Amino acid sequence: MNRLFTSIKISGGVIALGGVLCFILAPLIGDNLSDSLWVLEPLTYVGGALLIAGLGVAAASYAGAEWQSRSLNGPNGHQVGNSWSETTLQYFQLFDHDLGRPLRRIAGKERELRAVMQASPETADAGVIDLLDEIERQTPNFRLMMSNIQVLIQLESPDYDEELQPVEPTEVIRRIADLYTAVAAEAGKEITWWSEPSELGLVYANSNAIEHIVTNLVDNAVRYAGTHVEVKLTKNPTHFFVRVWDDGPGIGQQYLQHLFDRGWTPEVVRREEKTSSGLGLFIARSLARQSGGDLTVETNDNANGDHHTVFLLSLPSNLASQTNGHR
Repeated sequence: MNRLFTSIKISGGVIALGGVLCFILAPLIGDNLSDSLWVLEPLTYVGGALLIAGLGVAAASYAGAEWQSRSLNGPNGHQVGNSWSETTLQYFQLFDHDLGRPLRRIAGKERELRAVMQASPETADAGVIDLLDEIERQTPNFRLMMSNIQVLIQLESPDYDEELQPVEPTEVIRRIADLYTAVAAEAGKEITWWSEPSELGLVYANSNAIEHIVTNLVDNAVRYAGTHVEVKLTKNPTHFFVRVWDDGPGIGQQYLQHLFDRGWTPEVVRREEKTSSGLGLFIARSLARQSGGDLTVETNDNANGDHHTVFLLSLPSNLASQTNGHR
């Protein structure tokens, strides 16, 4: 469409230039060919008509381009539609960077102060230790919250389509388990993980999606587990699987149909204050399905039985891509 308006502008300019040339040549031709004005006047009229027509075409093309721009842009000149998500994401990334910097400093100071107190345990204050423990527990939660918002913005963009990359799932799970091991230990819980086979090798997938999904699942498991969380990796010829199990109280069967709804938590039904945004599982399943996989749940809330919750993430390993130009 922009090329069309540009072509119209050029055509209008050429027509107007032709009119100007007629104006310039009219008196010269009139003087050379005749002493009367019968030759001069028609050329003048033609030049005037061309000039007016050319300027009219150019003005119309500018008006059309402006109308198209306003139809695609918001009232403040910012583009809407696809580029709205891009602009919002850019602002959020700046915000995340500026907010993440003091958070990293706080976490660093927390580790320094804890090291000092461990070196002199006789001077350690119980209140200060509780404060340090709370900082350590809340830091991963804050990072996950910021990451959830960023991914949610990306999911809202119809152009969001991240390229597949070679990923080593065992390394992704190892990083997440290491991150939450300290958090779980502070709450008197334990995380164990393993892989069958011990090394899954490379798969071609969206590495950010895998890390974000599993982080949400492990975060939930650590929060609701009684004493133990297990993460297990397996694979078959076409897919790989991440199973996150916890020995928590389980989830009521009446809640399962809404568990992956956007913004839903059990507190919504009980008319209580929400303890979380309810976005984690919604985003996790959305990412899984966008990647060609799925996220399912199996749970038992029987207090007299083996109460537990299991989330199973399945994703295609895209092994066929290895022969399609991937290295």
